[in-house]
Amino acid sequence: MTRLWAARALTESGWIHSLRVTIDAAGRIAAVRQVAPAATDHRVGILLPAPANAHSHAFQRAMAGLTERRGPDPRDTFWTWRALMFRFLDRLSPEQVEAIAAFVQMEMLEAGYATNVEFHYLHHQAGGQPYADPAEMAARIAAATSRTGIGLTLLPVHYRFGGCDRRPLGPGQVRFGTDPEAFARLHAGSAAALAVLPPDTVLGVAPHSLRAVALDTLPELAALAPEGPIHMHLAEQVAEVAEVEAAFGRRPVEWVLDALAPDDRFTCIHCTQMEPHETEALARSGATAGLCPITESNLGDGIFDGVRWLSAGGRIAIGSDSNIRIALSEELRTLEYSQRLRDRSRAALATPEKSTGRRLYDAILAGGAAAAGRQTGAIRPGLLADLVALDAVHTDLDGREGDTILDSFVFAGDDRMVRDVWSAGRHMVRDGRHVARDDIAAAYRAVLRDLRDAL
Repeated sequence: MTRLWAARALTESGWIHSLRVTIDAAGRIAAVRQVAPAATDHRVGILLPAPANAHSHAFQRAMAGLTERRGPDPRDTFWTWRALMFRFLDRLSPEQVEAIAAFVQMEMLEAGYATNVEFHYLHHQAGGQPYADPAEMAARIAAATSRTGIGLTLLPVHYRFGGCDRRPLGPGQVRFGTDPEAFARLHAGSAAALAVLPPDTVLGVAPHSLRAVALDTLPELAALAPEGPIHMHLAEQVAEVAEVEAAFGRRPVEWVLDALAPDDRFTCIHCTQMEPHETEALARSGATAGLCPITESNLGDGIFDGVRWLSAGGRIAIGSDSNIRIALSEELRTLEYSQRLRDRSRAALATPEKSTGRRLYDAILAGGAAAAGRQTGAIRPGLLADLVALDAVHTDLDGREGDTILDSFVFAGDDRMVRDVWSAGRHMVRDGRHVARDDIAAAYRAVLRDLRDAL
């Protein structure tokens, strides 16, 4: 048993002082009691449930800072960035992907996330030839997870076509491509690759997008992970919406609502191009909106209608997507500021009962647990011990109480406020540093040296 004692902790009943959390050998919360500290307790100042990072493409971390120059096109867009990404990934080896993924997962933990939900589509060799083991790259993600100790939800991605017209995949994309039969083998191989990880590991499935798969195969794809989460990119770009509408007669969200009847297993990534009626209907469906505000800002995707979505009872999760910057507090800050800038308002996502920081943090705990398919999201007996401790004597937290702690973390904070992180009871961040930071960072630096001229 591990025993943590927190001077203040956020529970489902609100903020509680002098809380002891007991973690069992399986990494689950065994007991929660309000007691005085004992000599054997690990003491922290502020204890919170740790959320899941609900959407990541780990390999893109190594591109951070390399795509901020304008090319020959008069207007730089998501699509020009994507062309650069395809060029970049043609250089990546399995060993490099493992080192990059470990660094990404380490940064997630140091930012306060306990789980990496990896939307994993880099499957094959450059040129599209499968590896001898079709799940070679999934095994590399698993190997990285073994080093970092983060909770993992792996979402192997099915990516078959270059567009709604079913054109062949182009350069770069061919590393993603599978037909349904090949994808079933890859998914089974991914399950085998994850067998080396702890039992809190989850396997789901991810049809990439409506433009990249055969729509009539979606039920059989979902059946590969009958209890796991299902994720899909949806309504991210104006051009994507127009292409889907021209091909299928309905906008992407309209098509998904009519044809798939999404429920709480379903996470729709981005959703930055929705009409008001789509926002309200998808929110009521039970699906989670997987939001990546830093990446969506960097790529110019657009602004998610968070005010309307949350008002309709919708569920949200937060992800770092391209991993250009991994910062939990900054993701939440960017989401709220985008609403303020659009509407020329303040405290856009607050309610009369909850401050902005509290409402956002509560929302991503519940939504992240659903998106990850993980028993987490609260300090409650029986749930996984996914926990983050903040520095109670940090300049911007010292003396703060209640929900003002979360407001200060979101709007004045950064990763330096994070002191300790547990993922399913594994104490992987201590005093603000991952326990294996030096070795993981050294391997990542070596990869960056090899890729210095990749773009």
